[in-house]
Amino acid sequence: MTFTLHPQLATDAHPVGEFPLCRLLLMNDARYPWFILVPRRAAVREIYELSAADQAQLLKESSLLARALMEVFGGDKLNIAALGNMVPQLHLHHIVRYTGDDSWPSPVWGRLPMKPYGPGERAARIDALCPRLPADFQRSG
Repeated sequence: MTFTLHPQLATDAHPVGEFPLCRLLLMNDARYPWFILVPRRAAVREIYELSAADQAQLLKESSLLARALMEVFGGDKLNIAALGNMVPQLHLHHIVRYTGDDSWPSPVWGRLPMKPYGPGERAARIDALCPRLPADFQRSG
């Protein structure tokens, strides 16, 4: 079985690049710096289904991403979540939150319609983050 990105993630997010284990996506909601890690493993729904080595790598990549997000975007809080109620494929949301953002202090899910990125905004957000990611991260396109 080969890895295929869930169609809903492909619709809702833009590819940013690849860590050794995970694909990195940017959610198409300009309200928040909102990135998603998706382990490139077929038919995995839960973290415990990953091998021990992949679990350790996922934690490493999540931590590296989390640190970079807070350094670049300077949020008040970083929300990290693996839900999967709508998309069963294992994926971890990393959302930088600010006390004055449109959804604070509530969760971002289902609160407001997504606000798509305008011209240049998506590239600017990705360009700000990528230099802070480790050397083994490979940017898309």
